[in-house]
Amino acid sequence: MGSSLEDDQLIQMVRDFIESESPSPTDSSSSKCRASTHRTQYYILQDILRSETRAEATVRNFVLNLKRMSGKRDAKKTSSLRKWLVLKLKMEGLDASRCHTCWATSLECLAGEYEYVEVNITEGENVSPVRLIVDIDFRSQFELARPTQYYREMTESLPVIFVGTENKLRRIISLLCSAAKQSLREKGLHVPPWRTTCYMQSKWFSGRHHHKEEQGVEAREAEGEDEIGAWVPPIVKPRKRDMGGASGLSRQFSDLTINCW
Repeated sequence: MGSSLEDDQLIQMVRDFIESESPSPTDSSSSKCRASTHRTQYYILQDILRSETRAEATVRNFVLNLKRMSGKRDAKKTSSLRKWLVLKLKMEGLDASRCHTCWATSLECLAGEYEYVEVNITEGENVSPVRLIVDIDFRSQFELARPTQYYREMTESLPVIFVGTENKLRRIISLLCSAAKQSLREKGLHVPPWRTTCYMQSKWFSGRHHHKEEQGVEAREAEGEDEIGAWVPPIVKPRKRDMGGASGLSRQFSDLTINCW
């Protein structure tokens, strides 16, 4: 009898262990709901990434070809690579420029700054130019330290180099920020200020100014050329006169919003 009692107790212990490890009906339903949401987000993202206009395809092919060329060059900082890319795109006849965004701290968003490439291209006659955003370090902007499997799949499906319209980028940001929030919560983590939708949108859509690239010495530096004895006269820029139209203080406040040069 003692042996039978011990066996019954052992069986009951195993049953208790299995029941404790098995998810409750509520947890199981919640897990299925999250999995369904993740799959939906993933499929929507793929649809967005697959949709490509002729202008986007044209610029993307140019950028990918130039990126392959840059692989043969010495390692360069990302900012210098953007500068080189813009010069090369201009040589291809495209209206390209580097854009630098900068925004102040607000109740909803932490201060920050960012840089990317902008290309304005016309698809047909009598059509306004389309503004395309080109980001050569796009995927890394959405990476998390401890992502869930679903979020990792989404970020890995993102292109390293993004070429697209503002509307396309806004949809991707909205989708990825929502997925990032879910991933962090499932890991028991808080959403950091630099992963909020407001902060991510500010990178590409806050007040921006354009860097003007010079085609003289800077172009040769971008090509890696060092011509001994070649001398290029410096570019003399006319000095601007202060006509007294605005005080120095007001101009400083203006510069805090959008700096252009």
